[in-house]
Amino acid sequence: MITGNLYTNELLDFKRLSGEFIQHVFSDPIKKQQLQQWMSGGSDAAHLRFLPVTFPGFAFIEKATELPSWAQRRLMKTGSVFYARHSEIIMSLLGLLSLPYCYNAANGAMVLYLSELIRKQTTKRLFDTAMFVWKVMGPDAFDKYGNAYEEILKVRIMHAAVRYYTLQSGKWDDSWGLPINQEDMAGTNLSFSLIVIRGLRMLGYNISQGDQAAFMHIWAVVGYLSGLDEDLIPENAKMAQQLDTMIKQRQFAVSAHGQELTRSLTEHILSVNKSKATANDILGLMRYLLGKDIADMLAIDAPELPAYKLTLLRTLNLLKGFKPRGDLRQEYRKAYAAFKLQNPELAKRN
Repeated sequence: MITGNLYTNELLDFKRLSGEFIQHVFSDPIKKQQLQQWMSGGSDAAHLRFLPVTFPGFAFIEKATELPSWAQRRLMKTGSVFYARHSEIIMSLLGLLSLPYCYNAANGAMVLYLSELIRKQTTKRLFDTAMFVWKVMGPDAFDKYGNAYEEILKVRIMHAAVRYYTLQSGKWDDSWGLPINQEDMAGTNLSFSLIVIRGLRMLGYNISQGDQAAFMHIWAVVGYLSGLDEDLIPENAKMAQQLDTMIKQRQFAVSAHGQELTRSLTEHILSVNKSKATANDILGLMRYLLGKDIADMLAIDAPELPAYKLTLLRTLNLLKGFKPRGDLRQEYRKAYAAFKLQNPELAKRN
C-alpha cells in the first residue's frame, strides 16, 4: 500500500495506460467457449479451483484466492458486519451517489457508454452490480469456501473482455487512456467505499472511525483481487480523500455520455420506486448527496430538497444508531433475500 502523498499527475497519467489473458483465450474458440461457460456457471468445472487447470500459466488466476499480505481478517469481518448493519441504505447510496459520481468521470464513463449495456439493459446491469456487492460483503464471503474470490475473478475477467472488445470496436480514442484503466478502477473503488461513507454521514448516520476503516479495508481487498495496483490502494481515509480529490480534478467534466448514463440510471430508480417519495424528492436527494456542481454537470434537474425533509431524514437516521443490534448474520440474510425478491428472474441467473 502507498504510504505518502504520492498521487501526482505523472503517476495517474501512467495508470491510465496500464492494462493479455483475454487475447490468448479468445484466439482459441474452444478456450473461449470454456471461459464463457465458467463465467455463466454453465460448466461442469464451474468451481474456481478448476480454472487454473483449464487456463494454466496465468498468475492472476492461480493466485485468485490469495489475500494481500496486508489484509487483516479481523478488519474484513468488521467491514462485513458494518455492511450488514447498513446494507439497505448502502445499496440505495450506490444508485443515488456512487454510480452517478463515477459517470461524471468523462473519459472513464465512455467505456460504459460505448458498451451500451447500462443504456439498453439498465435493470440487468444495475442488478448485477448490486448482486456483486451483496456477495463480496457477505459475512462468510472471504472464508476458505466463500464465494467472494470467484465473484471478483469473474468481474476481473469481464473487465478484460470489455477492454478487448472496446479496443477492437475502432470507436476508442487512445487519449482517453485504456478502457477500464487503473485510475478509473481506483476511482470506482473509492466510490463504493469512501464515497459511501461520505453519503452515510451526509444522511445523518453516526459512523465511527473504526467502522470507516473496516469498511474501506474490505473494499481495499476487493480492489486488490480485482487487479488494482497496490500504489492506488490508499492506506487510510486521509490518503483516500487525497486520491479522490486528484481523480476528481483530473477526470470530472461535463459530457453528453455521462449525462445520458445518469438519465438511464434515474429513470430506472424512479420506475422501481415504491416509496412515498416523489420524483423531486429522489432527484433532490441525489443533488444533495452529489453536490450542486456535480449534479449540474450530470444534468440532474430537480428542486433542492426542502430543508425540513432533509432534517427529518437525518434525525431518523441518527436515531437508528441507538437501535439494539440483533443477529447481524441473520439480518444480512433477510435483507439479501428481500433484495433478490425485487427481481426474482434476474436473481435466478446469479
